[in-house]
Amino acid sequence: MLRSRLRSLLLGVGSAVVMLGAALAPSTASAAPPAAPAPAAAGSAAPAGNSAAAGYWSCTIPPGYTYTNTQNTLSCSTSGGFRTMYYVQPPADGLWACTTMPGYTYSNTQNTLSCSTSGGFRTMYYLRAPRTGLWACTVPQGFTYTNTQNTLSCSTSGGFRTMYYLREL
Repeated sequence: MLRSRLRSLLLGVGSAVVMLGAALAPSTASAAPPAAPAPAAAGSAAPAGNSAAAGYWSCTIPPGYTYTNTQNTLSCSTSGGFRTMYYVQPPADGLWACTTMPGYTYSNTQNTLSCSTSGGFRTMYYLRAPRTGLWACTVPQGFTYTNTQNTLSCSTSGGFRTMYYLREL
């Protein structure tokens, strides 16, 4: 009973913080990709920066989905301890995601705690639907490239990586 009340209190406080943050957040236009999602409480609205409305909190990652945020929770536990819960969404062009997905490339990365399942920093990827004329960090099947550049945008470990200018075959 105490655990249930504590969980309800924490969910209520977390939801209030998310709503307050959304109300106070400035809205600005920028040429840069949107920011990574901020942590949110289970049952709350989708994290800021993600446009896909089909996201939801889940104890597992269903096939064909990626995740954009994590949190430790007792809700997914089968043995009474904390487990990771994932905010899962279908992949989409312009989505900051914690995993790369088949049929997509990525054009930017960032280190974040949002994707962590163990408390450390992890890489988040800015997913892009491949098309001719896109600078991308990988060359997907069915594409070649006509130019390259060295960049930190594609880095998953802090060093320079190659970015490719895509052309569909």
